[in-house]
Amino acid sequence: MSKHARKSGPSTLADLQNLCKRDPQAYAEEFHQQYLHYQSALDIFKLNPSQANDEFGELVSFLGAVATCYSDQLKAFPGEIAALLDEHAPQLDPKLRHTLCRTLMLVRNKGLLTSSALLQLFFKLFRVPDKLLRETLYRHIVNDIRKLNQKHRNNAVNKALQNFMFTMLQDSNLIAAKKSLDCMIELYIKGVWRDVKTVNVIITACFSPHSKLLATALRFFLKTNDELEDEVHSDEEDVDANATYQSQMQANSRNKKTAKRKKQLQKALKVMKKQEKKKTQAQAFNFAALHDIHDPQTVAEKMFARLRKAKTERFEVKMMMINFISRLIGIHELILLNFYPFLQGYLKPHQSDVTMLLTYLAQAAHPLVPADALESVLLTIANNFVSERSSPESIAVGLNSIREICTRCPLAMTEALLGDLVQYRSHKHKSVVMASRSLIQAFRELNPSILPKKERGRPTGEATEALQYGQSQVATIVPGAELLSMYTEAVEAGELVDEDDGWEVASDEDSEDELGDWVTVAQDDKELAVAPPKRAKKGPRARRMRLEAIKRGEDPDALFDDDDEVEGAAAAESSEFSTTIQDSVSKEERLKRAMKLSSTKILTQEDFDKIRELQAKKLLKPSLSTRQVVAEDRMVELDDILPDRKKAHQSKEERLASVMAGREGRGKFGGRKEKMSEFASTSNKDKAKRKHPVMLKAARAYRSKKKLSMMQRQMLKQQAKKKRK
Repeated sequence: MSKHARKSGPSTLADLQNLCKRDPQAYAEEFHQQYLHYQSALDIFKLNPSQANDEFGELVSFLGAVATCYSDQLKAFPGEIAALLDEHAPQLDPKLRHTLCRTLMLVRNKGLLTSSALLQLFFKLFRVPDKLLRETLYRHIVNDIRKLNQKHRNNAVNKALQNFMFTMLQDSNLIAAKKSLDCMIELYIKGVWRDVKTVNVIITACFSPHSKLLATALRFFLKTNDELEDEVHSDEEDVDANATYQSQMQANSRNKKTAKRKKQLQKALKVMKKQEKKKTQAQAFNFAALHDIHDPQTVAEKMFARLRKAKTERFEVKMMMINFISRLIGIHELILLNFYPFLQGYLKPHQSDVTMLLTYLAQAAHPLVPADALESVLLTIANNFVSERSSPESIAVGLNSIREICTRCPLAMTEALLGDLVQYRSHKHKSVVMASRSLIQAFRELNPSILPKKERGRPTGEATEALQYGQSQVATIVPGAELLSMYTEAVEAGELVDEDDGWEVASDEDSEDELGDWVTVAQDDKELAVAPPKRAKKGPRARRMRLEAIKRGEDPDALFDDDDEVEGAAAAESSEFSTTIQDSVSKEERLKRAMKLSSTKILTQEDFDKIRELQAKKLLKPSLSTRQVVAEDRMVELDDILPDRKKAHQSKEERLASVMAGREGRGKFGGRKEKMSEFASTSNKDKAKRKHPVMLKAARAYRSKKKLSMMQRQMLKQQAKKKRK
């Protein structure tokens, strides 16, 4: 600024704002003049608030920017602007209304205004029909509450805002209620308000008369936490992280190396690794919100009552309501007997999304559902899907859905129905055969007594009985504890050597007679040696060993040398020893050992690791463990119901990957056939490929003339004579 400008004073409010921030005391008089101007402009503005007034907006922006410099004089300023918005917000000019809200946000960020009062005002402003303003307020509310709880939870403010949001969800204005619900959902996803109260406030939106609120709340409860986080942050991850990282690498290779560019590169690399981890990470069954509902039985009953009366709702919303009720029933093991006959009417092959309905039905099954309630459902599925007049796909879908229901409630299946379903194992379509075999395998584990005798499989010695209604299986031992007990005794007795690679038989002079036949060697050696058993050179195991040796580039015959035969003898002795242990210890003795160790010793992590190692090596009989049952909290997926089909058509990326894999190991544009020796000569055909086309022109003409017939040659001669004339 020139000397003349400094003497004459600032020319605009922007210049004065800059000067006031630099030296507040020197420009206190100019600020006071502008503040008096603001008060008079405010009185005039209140007379006609609907009129656009750019000058008043500039004054408000100026006072908000310098509020920290003159906090004593501007104590009443935030309250005046908030009162103006509260009284006349719908009538204000959109530009001025946006300016006033921006000023309040600026004052709040500087700590001159409490958050509770301001955020309650902003929630009320959601009623204003201004989309740009609503988006601005939405971002500020989420970020402000996030900052409040960044270091520690501010329970007082959180409680007040949650109570106010509960009233906003009951608001008659649909847009305001929808925005308030979106704020609560995003705060839950970001971990700011991940508590029970937030979930139970959101659940009230499921009973709202507005369909949009209902669909938003149901979508929140039906998605896992990972899916919700992906949906919220989808806008941030629209750009491919790998492409961003590559562009940062290229920029750093050309530009000057700075600390800022280095941080940007590290950030892009971190985002790329996070995306790669998400792609490879298995989907987690995490419906934390459904577990935090206070009274799930009442919620399920109310939702089912609304579902039965929802005649005008869209079919997609009805499907979400059915999915929500089935999830609640399956997770909390609720009893809602009217739900199953209601779904029974939709179980027809021509029904749209019938596979999803079957999935929801399987979700709602659990061991506490009476068998009578699901028995009629299984008969309906069998009659409508599993019949000779149905297509193979329908039969496979019906069998798979029956299997999923029965794994959660085995008592629902009758012996007569299972006998009919088992007969489909000899169907001509492979998908039906696989579905029938999976049903047979499931009942071999759940209740083999109702299967036909020839389908029960080989007897294992342990009788598997189905649990009765309401009966639960209580674990009395640590599975595999008997293995640890027997292993410890064998090591202490010197029968085994504890090494990293497993159990090995310890060499003992007293056990010479038990190790097999001895032969006498030459008298000069004065030693005895074991005649090791010869390793079998034939059979599948030998063929597999030979193939592996050829792949490694080794001689396959060297596997069966004398040194290896000695090792084979030791392995045979070890397996023989383990067999004797298996035969010597009965099932009752192993059970006693497991109960004694489980009740007298606190197992450490090393003990559990050793049990897993012994179970994996299978040196003893399978450990005494509880009956293998299907995890009831596993989410039923659509792929569990759909029939097994042939391999789908490859995508463009998969086809390109297979093409590139086929090009490995050969030259560019070359064939797969290679020369026997690098010094061998090439054929005339290969030499012709590398010659210039002009050089081959005469040879081609000569070969073409030799192939001409007699008549063609006469015609060519006549044409040549005519040309000469």
